[in-house]
Formats: sequence, structure tokens, C-alpha cells
Amino acid sequence: MFTPRPLDARMVELLAGYPPEACSEKLHYSIELIARYTEELAVDILQRLGAARELDNWRSGDELNHALAFEPQFADALVWLLHQAAEVGRIEAQSVGGGGPRYRRLSEPDDSRLASLRAAGLAIDPANEPTLTLLERVAALYPGLARGEVSADQVLFDLQHIELWLSYFNNANPAYAVNNWVAALAAVQRLDGNAKFRILEIGAGAGSASDILLGLLHQRGLAAQLERYVISEPSPFFRRRGERQLKRRFAGLSLEFVALDIDRPWSEQGFAAGEFDLVFGVNVMHVAKDLAFSLGEAGAALRASGWLVLGECLRAAKPIFPELIFQTLASFRDVQTDPQFRPRPGFLSAAHWRLALAHARFTGIELTPAPERLLEICPNFLASAVSGQKPPI
Repeated sequence: MFTPRPLDARMVELLAGYPPEACSEKLHYSIELIARYTEELAVDILQRLGAARELDNWRSGDELNHALAFEPQFADALVWLLHQAAEVGRIEAQSVGGGGPRYRRLSEPDDSRLASLRAAGLAIDPANEPTLTLLERVAALYPGLARGEVSADQVLFDLQHIELWLSYFNNANPAYAVNNWVAALAAVQRLDGNAKFRILEIGAGAGSASDILLGLLHQRGLAAQLERYVISEPSPFFRRRGERQLKRRFAGLSLEFVALDIDRPWSEQGFAAGEFDLVFGVNVMHVAKDLAFSLGEAGAALRASGWLVLGECLRAAKPIFPELIFQTLASFRDVQTDPQFRPRPGFLSAAHWRLALAHARFTGIELTPAPERLLEICPNFLASAVSGQKPPI
């Protein structure tokens, strides 16, 4: 039975000024349900992996991975699954000295829980269906990934799954759209007061964040001040899709659509130094191969006093539901780590984003809405806008 925590009045206060799409009771219940569903899905995956029969006695994640003869690189994902199962009390976790935790089975999986939770999620909001379906599709890949039989990148980005991704990265999907709203509102606040401005968006996908930012510029009476908006996306399919839709909706604006690889020098791809007032991107910078390099390139593309605004899903103290999807992808895992600001691949914590932007010489660094306070009140509210300003000359 799923009984979500009521929407906390302190959360409503922290999200004052945000549109209903970013702070509604329906969204709150949706993200609570999706997080709960992911925990039970992790239990189900462990059952499919045959992990339960090996957990009659205490084992570490590495020991379990070895006992099941899985690929060595699957060990991190296996530990993530074990941590999730421990969150819902289906297995027991025990810390041992300075090493990682060890795990032991407590109860058998209950398949009926997944079905009832899925039904509850659709009852809360039918628009949760793309998120639930994507979680399920990826979960089905885990046994093959563990044995090295499939590549998630090849399977999930084939033509069969394109529409699913388009539905997930969509403003009609409330659990994802909140990322776009939080980032776009922060970006508009940084632009307000500029006589004229130029925007470079990175990793735009099919344009869901672009759509909200452009809509807010119109709503706030700022569209007339837009001199140039360059929307970059390396995937030709997503770029063409976004171009068709955005040019249709915002026919009065001159929008440019280009490819930009954030892992290569931006100047070599046609972007001169000091050209933009805003570099904007949602859920893209955390997959930069070399985060320090890509943040430096973003800074170089900005004019003095220009702003970098990144919509990013924050890592919390416990595993977060989007990781079930994205930790299977090579682009998510194969990055350079740094002990100071990027100790592991994937999503960064609020503290690590502050350190990363400071390392890249940004000033006025701010994360909104206040992430530590929000995560304390609602641990599953993960969306944040990470902002930093290029120093004036």
C-alpha cells in the first residue's frame, strides 16, 4: 500500500514563486510514488539476477557480484540495487569497519507490490506513464547487462525506444518537466535587466527546456531583447525534431540549431570567446567527459558578467530513482572523476556542484531552490538550477 507523505508547508514556502508544474501536490505525490516504485523494482531486479539465493549469509557487493559470475563493472550497479532494497527493508545492510556494507536477505520479493504501485502512480497522474515504463524497460535489461550480453546504449537508443525517450524528456511528463521549469526560471531571472542578450543552449535534446525558456521570455516581455538563441544538440534526430517544433511555435524568433560536442573545444566548433550572455543546459553537464574542461569552455563562451545556468538532478544521501535508468549507459559512467568535485560518475551533489563551478572560476554561485533544505523536507525532490557568473573584466 502506498501512502505518500503529505505536502509539507515548508516545501510550499520554499517553492513560492514557481509555477504549479514545479510545486503542485500532484507532482509531490508523483515523485514520492516513482521513488517508491524504483525501490521495489530494485528488489525485483535482484530476484531476476538470482541474488536472493546468495544472500542467506552476509556478502559485500563485490562478493555477491563474484558469486554470481557477473561482469566486474556491474558491481557498482549491484551495490546500488542492494542499497535500494535495504531502503525498503527487504534486505539487511551492515557496515563493517572502514569497508563497504555487507548485505543479507530478510524477506522474499512480492510481485504484487509492483503492480499496485504502478496502478497508484497512474491514478495520481496518468502522465507518469512514460517514467514508469522507461524504468521497467531498463530494469528488464539488467540481467543481460550483468552477464555482458547486451549494451544498454545500443538497446535503449534503437528506433524502437525513440518515442519512449521523447515521451520521457517531455514537458507533459511532470517528473521530468520540473527540471526544465526550475532551470528556465533561474535563467530568466539572470537575463532580466539586460538591454539585449544572446543565449547558447547545450544538449537541448528535442527542445523541451528550450520550449519552457522561450515561453517564459515571452511571458516576461523579454523576447524582444533576444538577439540570438543558438540551440545545440549533437544527435541529428533530436535536433531536427526540436527544430521543427520550436520554429513552428516561436515563428517570430530567429532560432539557430547546431551540433555542439561539449567534450571538444567549443571554439573549434564555431563558438567564439565572449559571445553569449547565457549558457543554458538541462541535465547535460553531468555527463561531460571532463567536467572541469567543459565548464571552462562554457565560461570562455560567455561575455564578462554572463551567466551559466544548468538544470541538474542532484545526488542525495541515498540512491535516487533516475540512476536506475542512467547508470546503465556508458555515457553516464565513462567520465573523468576528481576527488574534490566529482568523486564518482553520474549526478553530482549540491556541494560538489559548488566546488566544480568555483574550480572553473565562476562567482555568485547559487543553487535554487535551496537544495539542502528541500532534500531535508522532501528527499525525492531532486531538481535544481546551478548558476554561476563569469567575473567582470
